[in-house]
Amino acid sequence: TTEAGQRFIDAIDAAWWGLLAYLGVYLIRPIVLFPASILTIMGGVLFGPVLGVIAVVLAANTSAMIAFGIGRLLGKPPGTEDDEVEAGESFVARWSTKLRENSFETVFVMRLIFLPYDLVNYVCGALRIKWTSFLLATALGSIPGTISFVLLGASLERIDMGLDGINPLAIVASVVIFVVSIVISRTIKKRQAVT
Repeated sequence: TTEAGQRFIDAIDAAWWGLLAYLGVYLIRPIVLFPASILTIMGGVLFGPVLGVIAVVLAANTSAMIAFGIGRLLGKPPGTEDDEVEAGESFVARWSTKLRENSFETVFVMRLIFLPYDLVNYVCGALRIKWTSFLLATALGSIPGTISFVLLGASLERIDMGLDGINPLAIVASVVIFVVSIVISRTIKKRQAVT
């Protein structure tokens, strides 16, 4: 996967249409299930920390909405099955209810704790939560991870060479941002449990 990513970087690097190609690939990513983390790191390699964050935020949120839309099309409308029968019987049923009732907070926490990006997109669409809550929670909750991965990518010359030549400060910044996002998500979950 990293080899394919590096070939893509080599093909579009310094091309005037590189940003458009990157955005296009990111938009089809949820359909082909290419890892979002690798494309986010590639954004840092290609565009640096500032433009990389802007490009990834735009591309990732648009691709999340595409996957959300697909999940919505493939999911069943509420009330077509006996949702009430299973309420409280399983973790999945409780989680689905929580996601529908507290869409913003639940999606926000799922983004902060780095649950699989596409899984969250498709499930939220299939459960038909409000798209505005989904988009806002995704945009805000994904910022720490986006910054972390873009900084990591911006410190690399190539993604197919592992961690050789990586800037140690980028790793420290990435770890700090990751830990902060976990702490915030745990704080929100504890506050939700109290209320």
